[in-house]
Amino acid sequence: MAQSPDQYFDELYKADTDLERVNASIQAAGMPDISVAPGYGRLLTFLVSLSKARSILEIGALGGYSGICLARGLPTEGKLVSLELRQEYADIAKANMASSGLGHFVDYRVGDASASIARLREEGARFDFFFIDADKENYPHYLEECILLANEGAIIAADNTLLRGKTIDEARQGPSVLAIRHFNRTIAQDPRLTGVHLPAYDGLALAQIRTI
Repeated sequence: MAQSPDQYFDELYKADTDLERVNASIQAAGMPDISVAPGYGRLLTFLVSLSKARSILEIGALGGYSGICLARGLPTEGKLVSLELRQEYADIAKANMASSGLGHFVDYRVGDASASIARLREEGARFDFFFIDADKENYPHYLEECILLANEGAIIAADNTLLRGKTIDEARQGPSVLAIRHFNRTIAQDPRLTGVHLPAYDGLALAQIRTI
């Protein structure tokens, strides 16, 4: 069977021992294998570095794969705040970040993401970059919250915008699918954003804040 374009490009890159360690820990813990795709992980590092972001909010830590990719793009004084619902997942992510030499960048907030975001707003936190990879039904809500927490010109990235083909299948009308379709339209049409959708892997949305 011929390689997919995603597989072809992924195989051009050398093995990444830090990210392989994350994948192994996820499998050993019986966690869902839903980390950001390798190519999009590289893109996150690239975008954080290119945008000169100094502060990042990650919604959904899982095992730390995306956290490593995000932190790699930060300057030495940068900060990553990572929200994770489950304590056991946050613990694994924290261990993987530490093993990668990036543990000093990250502040984990465990619990309901909406509640954590509300506390960040109370603290007056502001961010230059956002990565959304959590419960899909709340993507529209998370997008609005990110806009409120954003510094001018901040970038928002969100994974799984195709939902393994469900988003483009009109027969699928479940709440997660409807939420992602609404989210995707907002990225494309909201005047506060300059947005783009990438169709590789399981879809990635990117947007930059135009006005706040």
